[in-house]
Amino acid sequence: MTEPEPLSTVAAPPIINPDPAQILDEFPRKFAQVQTEVAKAVVGQSATVDAALWALFSRGHCLLVGVPGLAKTLLVNALARSLDLPFSRIQFTPDLMPSDITGTEILGQDENGQRKFIFTHGPVFTNVLLADEINRTPPKTQAALLEAMQEKTVTVAGKLYRLAEPFIVLATQNPIEQEGTYPLPEAQLDRFLFEVPIDYPSFEDERDLVQQHSFTPLEHLKPVITTTEVLQFRDAIAHLPAAPNVVDYAVRLVRATRPGDAHSPEYIRRWVRWGASPRASQYLILAGRARAASQGRFNVACEDVRALAPLILRHRMIRSFQADAEGKTASDIITKLLEDIPTNE
Repeated sequence: MTEPEPLSTVAAPPIINPDPAQILDEFPRKFAQVQTEVAKAVVGQSATVDAALWALFSRGHCLLVGVPGLAKTLLVNALARSLDLPFSRIQFTPDLMPSDITGTEILGQDENGQRKFIFTHGPVFTNVLLADEINRTPPKTQAALLEAMQEKTVTVAGKLYRLAEPFIVLATQNPIEQEGTYPLPEAQLDRFLFEVPIDYPSFEDERDLVQQHSFTPLEHLKPVITTTEVLQFRDAIAHLPAAPNVVDYAVRLVRATRPGDAHSPEYIRRWVRWGASPRASQYLILAGRARAASQGRFNVACEDVRALAPLILRHRMIRSFQADAEGKTASDIITKLLEDIPTNE
């Protein structure tokens, strides 16, 4: 990987997609190849792999929520290897500093022996970044990722550095250990396109996992897609159209999560304190394009919005104490909304 340079010296990335339709014809086959390659190392996580790939091709990031031992780290590593993308891992701890993520300037000597400050880049300068147990570090350090996730840049000592494209953050969070953790603020949660819950595997998957155990599960994985192809697919997917009725459905669904909206159901006012922002409406369509393209369709459908709604809305709704008292989870509320909000009005 090349050394990062200040943004003022870096040229804008070239336009590399002359024919989006021709490129998209190839996308479902390549998508399936990545799924197959990752499945050689990771058993029974196909839905998580799909979500991570949709996020990558939608320029988004994923928050993976699951207990230890569910192969979250292995999945991210296998995904990066199958995509032939550089991979970095940051283990978030209470004493982690922002400079441990972004890098810092140190005093060194140039080729002429003159002393000067030299930028040493941090692990964020990669294509696939695993932020392991992101809620174990204080908010100051968590915030160091905000600029990288949203702007794809890093500012150190007043200089702006552009991150390599594509760039995706796959963060993990353990839902059962709360002592010594720092819950992610809403502003940072909103930066994640998807929140993906990872549950225990089925009996059949766990049996296969035990039978296929290997101490080196990644050694047989091969890249099946190049960085150039990733950029071409991502650019072509952005051209997929969404019909007005699909956009209308996504907006109505998101607005229905807000207790102050005149058209929201009565149970939303009882169970939700704050609903999803307009960014959720945008993400439903953006991610819908990637899902439609992966299935060989050239337009976003209402079924894409319905399928992606739990992944996009779950972490953007703040439930009320009444919801806690009645045992209603965010997933329960979204399921009921999908039943009550019609796809056409």
